[in-house]
Amino acid sequence: MSEKKKEPTEAVIPVLDSLDSEEIQETDTKGPEIPEELPILPLRGVVVYPHTAVPLTIGQTRSIQLVDDVVQGDRLIGLVASRDPELELPGPEDLYSFGTVGSIQRLFRAPDGTIKLIVHGLARFQIEEYSALEPYLKARINLDPEIVEETVEAEAQVRAAKDQFEKIAELSTSLPREVVGSVVLLDDPLYVAYTIANYQRMDIDQSQKILEEESTIVKLQILNTILTREIDVLTLGQQIQQEARTEIEKVQREYYLREQLKAIKRELGESDEQQVEIEEFRIRIEDAQMTEEAEKKARRELDRLEKLPTAAAEYGVIRTYLDWMLSIPWSKMTEDHMDLAHARVVLDEDHYGLEDIKERILEYLAVRKLRHERGDDLLEEQSKDYIRQAREGVILCFIGPPGVGKTSLGRSIARAMGRKFVRITLGGVHDEAEIRGHRRTYIGSMPGRILQALRRIESRNPVFMLDEIDKMGTDFRGDPASALLEVLDPEQNREFRDHYIEEAFDLSSVMFITTANWLDTIPAPLLDRMEVIRLSGYTEKEKVEIAKGYLIPRQIIENGLRKGEVIFGDDAVLEIIRSYTREAGVRNLEREIGQVCRKVAAQVAEGKVSELEIKADMVKEYLKRPRYLGPEEITERTAVPGVATGLAWTPAGGDVLFIEATAMAGGKEFMMTGSLGQVMQESARAALSHIRTVSDRLGIETEFWADHDIHLHVPAGAQPKDGPSAGVTMAAAIASLATGRIVRSDVGMTGEITLRGKVLPIGGVKEKVLAAHRFGLKKIILPRRNENDLEDVPEEIRKQIKFILVDSVEELLQAALENKRKK
Repeated sequence: MSEKKKEPTEAVIPVLDSLDSEEIQETDTKGPEIPEELPILPLRGVVVYPHTAVPLTIGQTRSIQLVDDVVQGDRLIGLVASRDPELELPGPEDLYSFGTVGSIQRLFRAPDGTIKLIVHGLARFQIEEYSALEPYLKARINLDPEIVEETVEAEAQVRAAKDQFEKIAELSTSLPREVVGSVVLLDDPLYVAYTIANYQRMDIDQSQKILEEESTIVKLQILNTILTREIDVLTLGQQIQQEARTEIEKVQREYYLREQLKAIKRELGESDEQQVEIEEFRIRIEDAQMTEEAEKKARRELDRLEKLPTAAAEYGVIRTYLDWMLSIPWSKMTEDHMDLAHARVVLDEDHYGLEDIKERILEYLAVRKLRHERGDDLLEEQSKDYIRQAREGVILCFIGPPGVGKTSLGRSIARAMGRKFVRITLGGVHDEAEIRGHRRTYIGSMPGRILQALRRIESRNPVFMLDEIDKMGTDFRGDPASALLEVLDPEQNREFRDHYIEEAFDLSSVMFITTANWLDTIPAPLLDRMEVIRLSGYTEKEKVEIAKGYLIPRQIIENGLRKGEVIFGDDAVLEIIRSYTREAGVRNLEREIGQVCRKVAAQVAEGKVSELEIKADMVKEYLKRPRYLGPEEITERTAVPGVATGLAWTPAGGDVLFIEATAMAGGKEFMMTGSLGQVMQESARAALSHIRTVSDRLGIETEFWADHDIHLHVPAGAQPKDGPSAGVTMAAAIASLATGRIVRSDVGMTGEITLRGKVLPIGGVKEKVLAAHRFGLKKIILPRRNENDLEDVPEEIRKQIKFILVDSVEELLQAALENKRKK
């Protein structure tokens, strides 16, 4: 069986110079007699029409045999298109039912074994049935001549087809003018339809549809629709090419004009803008005092820039890179204030308390001062160590609850040292490029936020605050915490390489300060590189002093009041602290003071008062009902057996929690509620097991455990809770329930217990003690091994609270439970 080679339809060029329209008509009138049975040659990707000549290439063995047999006889074959051009050997079911009787006009055998034919279509036929499948397809056929209408519509369709074909020839360079001329000379509508369809590019199903249609007018209608769409496509393509050509000509024109402008300016002795810019960059390189490696890179990029035309795309990329590189403060530094007394005054002016941090800053300044004074001696000693280099910077991490002044401390430190201050927040950052920058291969790339901040403040030794370092994330764009390892390592940040700049920049002179609310979410390698300083909550006395010295004056100014128009008494501030705030910091305290000031401002504006002193009994008038109860809340809740007061640590500081236990008739079931984590649930089970173990010593009847279900609940059920430090509180609540002895209302407790009743140490002692003091507790039970942690508690608090240190649950219950039993 013979087919056309696997070529797209448009690659089949059915053009034969030696066959014009006259010869086609002559062949038709004097054609050979067509037999009822014909050998069928399947065609792939092409349809042969009557009255047209088409070149074909034969490659299949059975198709070659068909041609060899036919050329020995009448040279007539049936040309039928395959439905799927991809099929190598289409069968009868894969071929259309209509085809064209073709006469082989010329034959050429190629050296590669293929045969090239020129066939001439004679008439249309329809296949009745296939009479043979081997050695090639044969079929019985019925000639099915077309209907040629000689009407006005037919003439109109013919003219439209010719006109559109001429337009296509004008828009496309693939059609020779001779072909268009021969088509224009044709008068027969059927000849026009088939000849144009033979030259027009279209899908195989559209070509076959034109062949199968019986009416010549319908054939022309289908053809005109295809021609109209082809004109639209060619017109649009030509428009696109014209726009592209216009754009290219515009760029070339601008280039030539710029070159001419340069030549004119050279003749006039003037410098062009590009040369002025190049010289400006050259001066900036000289003044930047970069490292040797960075200066070489800058000069190489400048040489490239000088050789490029300003219209080149890369010109803007290199120019932006040089601008960034030369804007970074390679050598610009501020001089540190070495006066320790002045630094202490500044720190005290800005913040009350926080002695640990102030002491650490003064130590840093003292070291800087000694190194500056003894520089030569220290340099001589340092030169003997070839591995470790001198570290100038410091990396501090302020850990503490919200509102204690971590961020504002950074500004105060910068003011005390005489340095510039810059702050970036890392909360919600997921992209490593935020730290290291993007590589120059990306469009719109720029350095990371570290170098951007240094460029903004124009100093290479600022106080640099990285806020909310515990709230960074990780996703497919990288891990910013890992990128910070180099930034916050004193051994490595001397040669920090941003992906955009690509050259080493020295960050060792920067004083980095990070802030966080808790340590759990900070990766261990990053935490290891920082010096952690903990900021606990403030005592009531400290809050009163902070309010008087900082918060009240600021709120008076912000609310448009003058000094003396509103005065807060100490008792009023203390009432606000106790009844309207319950926090480790002072942020909510400032809001409440601001609310009072706004109400006073309204009264002053209305002329009702000229000045006002706020006293404790007036606070309720301005702030409405109190939000929190005092010590009486604890007395009320612990008035029944089974309720114990525990101390907890949270990211917002210390807090007091109540643990409640109750018993009901049942059978030994133990229930726990209150959004308890796994560790806390295990502590509760350990507490229950131990209390049951020592029931005889506590005077608990054995039947109590057998006849009752125990339910343990920790209020604020919507708030997740976890950790082992509530173990002693749970043990006290269960023991109180079982013995009927209530827990003392003035006692708070914290500690981890073991199954054998040992009390183990816990963390966050200072925060928990401060929380207990806020709630008015007078006694705190702590593990004995936490005794040293009490040194961190302010002395004034230690004087007001009695600390009971225990080693076992037995000692705990003796101190926590009252002796009198109560049902």
